Amino acid sequence: MAARHFLTLNDLSSDELESLLDHGTKLRSEWRRGIVRETLKNRVLAMIFEKSSTRTRVSFEAGMTQLGGAALFLSPRDTQLGRGEPVEDSAIVISSMVDAVMIRTFAHKTVEQFAAASRAPVINALTDDFHPCQLLADMQTYREHRGSIRGGTVAWIGDGNNMCQSYINAATQFGFNLRVACPEGYEPDSKLLDAHKDKVSVVRDPEDAARGADLLVTDVWASMGQEDEQKAREKTFRDYQINPGLMNLANRDALFMHCLPAHRGEEISADMMDHPRSVVWDEAENRLHAQKALLEFLILNRLD
Repeated sequence: MAARHFLTLNDLSSDELESLLDHGTKLRSEWRRGIVRETLKNRVLAMIFEKSSTRTRVSFEAGMTQLGGAALFLSPRDTQLGRGEPVEDSAIVISSMVDAVMIRTFAHKTVEQFAAASRAPVINALTDDFHPCQLLADMQTYREHRGSIRGGTVAWIGDGNNMCQSYINAATQFGFNLRVACPEGYEPDSKLLDAHKDKVSVVRDPEDAARGADLLVTDVWASMGQEDEQKAREKTFRDYQINPGLMNLANRDALFMHCLPAHRGEEISADMMDHPRSVVWDEAENRLHAQKALLEFLILNRLD
C-alpha cells in the first residue's frame, strides 16, 4: 500500500479529519489519566528541521516517546541535505530506515518532492505556504471547548501567511466561514482564495471580520525569514491587533487563539494571552495530542 502523506489538510477527507480530532481528544484524556500507550513501539520518526522550532520539536518528539516509539532530530548541519544532496535521494534513503518523516522547511515544494520519493508517510510540520498540524490542534481545541465549528465563523486578523492559508483549507474541510482581515498587498494566495471563495472573504477592517465571529485568531506580523521587514510591517499592521475591544465585537462565547510565539503589544495586546476567552495554552498542548493521533493514523493506517 502506498504511503499516505499529510502536506496540507486536503490530503485527508473531512470525515478523516473529524475522526482525528476525536482521537486526539481521547489521547489527551488518556495521557492525563496516566494510561500507558505503546501503539508505536519500535517505530521511528525522522524529524528534519530547516527552520527553528519549539512546539513542533517538543510535541513530535514527546509524542513518539509517549506512544512507545523514538524520534530522530535532523538539522541541515547533521545531514547531506545541508550539503546539497538532492531532496529525492535523501527521501529514498531516509524513508527506507524509518516509519515516518516530518519536515519543517521553507519552500513547500521541498516537502512535495520529498513525499513523491518517500516510501514512508511524510508530514508537513510547517512550510512558507501551509501549517496543517497547527490547524489540527486549533480545531481540536475549539471542539473541546465549544463543540463542532461547522457552520460557525472564524476571523483571521493579520498577515495572509501560511497559518492563514491553512485556515482557508480548514474552512472548506471543517465547514465554517472565514473572514480574513489584512492590509492591501498582504492577502493570501489568490488561487487559493478563488478555490475557496464560497467559504472565504477578505476585508480590510478587523472590526468587520470580528463582528459576530465564533473564533478570533492571529499570528505574528513578520514570520520566520521576514525579520528584515519587521519595522515596515509594524507600521503596516499597527491597526491589525486582537485586543479585548475587538473580542467584544465577536459572539459572547467566542474564543481567541494564537499559534505562538506571540509578540505582546504587536499582533495582540499585552493582556490577550490571559483573556477569559483565550485558549492559547490548551491550543499549544494539543499540538502534542493531535499529532499523536496523526502519527497513529499515518503509520498504522487506523485510529483506535
